[in-house]
Amino acid sequence: MRPVNRDSLPHLVATALNLGRSWRDTALTRLLCRWWGVELGQGCTFHGLPLLRRIPGSAIRIGRGCSFRSAVWSNQVGLNRPCMLSTLREGAVIEIGERTGLSGAVVGAAERIVIGRDVLVGGNCTITDTDWHAIDPARRADGPAAHAPVVIEDGVWLSMNVTVLKGVTIGAGTLVAAGSVVARSLPPGVIAGGAPAQVLRELPGR
Repeated sequence: MRPVNRDSLPHLVATALNLGRSWRDTALTRLLCRWWGVELGQGCTFHGLPLLRRIPGSAIRIGRGCSFRSAVWSNQVGLNRPCMLSTLREGAVIEIGERTGLSGAVVGAAERIVIGRDVLVGGNCTITDTDWHAIDPARRADGPAAHAPVVIEDGVWLSMNVTVLKGVTIGAGTLVAAGSVVARSLPPGVIAGGAPAQVLRELPGR
């Protein structure tokens, strides 16, 4: 263990403060999940409070051991918002698999969004299965319009500021580069990037 001295003291104090904040936020978020009817697995941790909104007749399910980073102090990549999980219509479903981590991520479902196990959702990513508003100007105020399910398979890594749009499947283990817009499905085991995102190369060792 590093000795406590002037060099190490700021880091030790910050770590202790953050542990206390995380314990508090985890306890409060468990109460929020009960209030909103969110199914929360054991061992999940929360760093900062997420925003939860569940429409009646819809479902939000979070697997065991997930981590949610919503506070600026919780991730040095530079979060600009809390995690936000919201269902937008009756019958909509959000499912998040075990040991998945989200940092400042927005997940908004009008139909179905499934995020697998051991997925890393980097800082300020957005995952949505809907256009949110109709193309027709006369109908744009009517709420969620076109929608199609999103599936993010096990072990995917979405780097910071990635946007995943409706109807997309991202195959297991794939890495999506920072700032990409995923508008079409991606195969497993690749590195993809761009707007729209496309396969750049296979992951090493494949």
